Amino acid sequence: MKKLILLLVVAFAFLIVLLLPAPKSMQRLAAEITVGREMGRDSLAYAMFGQDSQHISRLQSTIVHVMERSARSGFVTQKALLRRNRETLAAARITLTAEEYAAYRTFVEDMRPQTCDSLLDLASRDFAQEVNPDALNPMGKKEVAAATWHMKVGVALTCFVVLSFVLDAMPFPAVAFIIGLVLVFTGVVHREEVAGLFWSDASWFIMGSLMLAAAMIKTGLDKRISLGIFSWIPVPSARGVAGWLILVISPAAMFLSGHVLAAVFLPIGMILYQNSLTEKNPEDPELAKMLMITIAMACNIGGFGAPSGGARNIIIMNYLEDMYGYTIGYGQWMVYAVPFVIIMMVFLWLLVSFAFKPRVRDLRPALTILQKDIHRMGRWTRRQVFTLAVFIAVVVAWITEKTYLHDLLGFSPGIGVIAVAGAMVYLVGGIVTWKDYQEKVDWGVVWLYAGAIIFGRVLDRSGAAHWMANSLIHAMAATGVAGKLGVIGSGSLITSLLTNVLAAGPTAAAVGPVTIKMAALAKSGTMLIPIMGLATACASSFAFLLIIGTPPNAIVYSSGYLRPRDFLRVGLASFVIAFALLLFFGNFYWPMIGSFL
Repeated sequence: MKKLILLLVVAFAFLIVLLLPAPKSMQRLAAEITVGREMGRDSLAYAMFGQDSQHISRLQSTIVHVMERSARSGFVTQKALLRRNRETLAAARITLTAEEYAAYRTFVEDMRPQTCDSLLDLASRDFAQEVNPDALNPMGKKEVAAATWHMKVGVALTCFVVLSFVLDAMPFPAVAFIIGLVLVFTGVVHREEVAGLFWSDASWFIMGSLMLAAAMIKTGLDKRISLGIFSWIPVPSARGVAGWLILVISPAAMFLSGHVLAAVFLPIGMILYQNSLTEKNPEDPELAKMLMITIAMACNIGGFGAPSGGARNIIIMNYLEDMYGYTIGYGQWMVYAVPFVIIMMVFLWLLVSFAFKPRVRDLRPALTILQKDIHRMGRWTRRQVFTLAVFIAVVVAWITEKTYLHDLLGFSPGIGVIAVAGAMVYLVGGIVTWKDYQEKVDWGVVWLYAGAIIFGRVLDRSGAAHWMANSLIHAMAATGVAGKLGVIGSGSLITSLLTNVLAAGPTAAAVGPVTIKMAALAKSGTMLIPIMGLATACASSFAFLLIIGTPPNAIVYSSGYLRPRDFLRVGLASFVIAFALLLFFGNFYWPMIGSFL
């Protein structure tokens, strides 16, 4: 009965948001996305080639499209345009052939800088202000109405997803499938498109990582690695182990993806918990939750520490350089960010120690059992050596996927493809059977994260994420928030809330231009612009609250030891502390350091 009531609450909230009249701000954004941008492309095409966008060649149309998209993303100088290669354009979802890119680059290079600047200014102009909805032809009205509807569906789905997770109203794989069904039945996504959106590289990564973990557990490799890591702990108590995990994972997350670290440490945390159980304590949910939450949170807080810690950092660095000419080097970024990570590591350990009260506090017996198990195994077997070699190869491929591996193959295969490739090597090599994958992989979590990916993409593509960001900005402005503290606080709040329903990278990509432009318009000193960029990157790592916020959360949830509300036990306090710390850094530490760098 309780589940039914919760389900009705979620469904009612979704329908209320969906059926309410669209606010004027949403309709205006819809006009900008459709009619306004079409007017902008026609004006740009006429200024560049003397004809509207319907009567120019394919290559000319491509050049107009790239110029228009670049200008709206904040790339407003000729130098910034020329800095964007095919790969960076593809990351912004502008896919060009070699011929198209060559034509675009030649056109930009041949322009005078003043001419290029005036064209970019024209491309970034808000033509929606010139649109009179009543004067639109039936086709124009239909386009605006469709775009408005898509945004409403995105906002209603946000309510549905957040309430479903917070209230635990239904099985989470069901949430993922309902997201797809709603998008198809509301006409936002075509039925032939929805399947492809579910199976992104991120979904493959989650699936492949859980398969790799299953192979490590079957061969006993997880026990050997676990003992090697935890045998160095001076005091192997539950709190000591949590602290050791934070001390190892968070600094590593500055240089390795949090996805990778969560995949590596999941089986290690699980075997440590399982070996901690005794006849006196056949189960200890608090210890299991403590270990799993620590792994996920340590991955999340460490990623801000260095540019290599996540795509969000690189995205913001590029925005700052290309939009406003601010360059932050790798070492400079670490000077800004590492102190934040160190302080959050201390707070995380305190929060985890306070939030969870395990019955098993001394983990020395667990390590002793590990030693005995490994002693019974004897020497390293060929299967273990092969499993370790493949896993190391996968980790190296993950790290070098954008660099050396790209140069070797001529393309970037994606970390998801690499993970599944490693899992298939285990399968073909006889390390595991398909039945092992069936039984040991939590397929519900795979589908859950696949649903989160399609949800985030639709929020971004429909403009719903942009509308929510703008709405929060205007709401903050209406409360009288102003000055440097207000700008940093409102921009960071927008980012940190959205990153819990979108992934960090898409959040930074969608919100970054908005928050950085807020800082530029505030005119509170030039240093505010790079500070706002750092704050946006930092806040996009605050995915502490929901399972879908970041892959490490989904990966540790697959252990079966957690419920959605367990993330809130540490996540809420971490969110508040991290936000307060971010405001302190943005108003005091970063301006002080910036004056010396």
